[in-house]
Amino acid sequence: MTTHPLTPVTVNPATLPVPSGFSHGTLSGNTLYLGGQTALDADMKIVPGGIVEQFRQAFGNVLATVAEAGGVPSDLVSITIFLTDIPDYQAHGREIGKVWRELAGPVYPAMAGIGTTGLWQPEALIEIMGVAVIPDERLRVPAPR
Repeated sequence: MTTHPLTPVTVNPATLPVPSGFSHGTLSGNTLYLGGQTALDADMKIVPGGIVEQFRQAFGNVLATVAEAGGVPSDLVSITIFLTDIPDYQAHGREIGKVWRELAGPVYPAMAGIGTTGLWQPEALIEIMGVAVIPDERLRVPAPR
């Protein structure tokens, strides 16, 4: 039986921008709470190219945090997607679905899409947050960085 940390542990992958005032993820037991991810690249810039490319980057950032704790995409149990333009997202739904399957496979967790008037970075079109439950045999508690 794996011993889970008694206090929450931050999960901040080295492949993502160093967070300031937040964590990319917080691990409590074997549940990973994922902080909101916009389409920031390693240079702290929102990727160009519209909603599909921003979805790819934001979801990739989410998956990087899941992987840092030993998880895989199928460990996601809940995803919330915040959108500044729901009709744009809907118009590109097939392309976004293709990106999802490319990055995460055919499994979809519980999801919600929520419209909002703006996100932290004005050029961001999307922000994704969620929850993953990672089985003990794969759970990796990251060392603080």
